[in-house]
Amino acid sequence: MKTDLNLQDADGFYEHLLNAHEGLSAEQSEQLNMRLILLLANQVGDASVLKDCIESAKN
Repeated sequence: MKTDLNLQDADGFYEHLLNAHEGLSAEQSEQLNMRLILLLANQVGDASVLKDCIESAKN
C-alpha cells in the first residue's frame, strides 16, 4: 500500500471531487462516493492492498 503522496495534482483532484458533489443531496453525495470507491478499487485490483487501505482508513 502506498502511503506517500502519489497524486500528480492532489489539489486539483480534491477540487474536482468537491465540485462533483456540488448541488447533490446527502443521499446522492453518498451514492457518488460509493460508486467512486468501487471504480477506484477496480483500478487498484489487488485484494490485499484494498484490505490494507480499508484497515488504514479505519484507524
